[in-house]
Amino acid sequence: MSKRGRKGMLSPEDRELWGKVAKTATPLDAERAKAQMAELEQFIDATPKAAAKSPKTSTAIHAPEPAKPVAPPPLRQLEHRYRKKLVRGVKQIDARIDLHGLTQDRAHDRLRGFLYEAQARGHKVVLVITGKGGGPGYAYMDERGVLRRMVPQWLAMPDVRHLVVGYEEAHTTHGGSGALYVRIRRRR
Repeated sequence: MSKRGRKGMLSPEDRELWGKVAKTATPLDAERAKAQMAELEQFIDATPKAAAKSPKTSTAIHAPEPAKPVAPPPLRQLEHRYRKKLVRGVKQIDARIDLHGLTQDRAHDRLRGFLYEAQARGHKVVLVITGKGGGPGYAYMDERGVLRRMVPQWLAMPDVRHLVVGYEEAHTTHGGSGALYVRIRRRR
């Protein structure tokens, strides 16, 4: 809104806005309201339209367009040849972490820290051991293998997604369905 001319006097834009608001209100005294409306309409008609819409008095504020977030590339599986070399022992797994027996919160924190450290050390492939989940006697409210189910979701989350190229289930020699090979993105 523009500045007021004298103390208590409204600018043309303020007066026009107030007129729009006043039309929606129910007056207490009908005669006084009619007199004010007539005065307001006279003032609006007398005000030149160019002055009311000049760039100096424009109050429209346009929000900047939000920048489109750059999405990381989709998660990929290991190349077939690379996986074969891992299984045969030709290529070594650079590091491994065992999340057995941890709560979801502690496991998530440890996994995140482990992945950041793996990237800092220049590792290419790490093994994340989640476990297959306990038997029916160990299940809580029919949930088995909570970490086994949650780790892939955590790897796709934004806080670690920029560290991970891809992941897939490990070979039986490295833990089978209770473990994941995780390919780490090179540090830039």
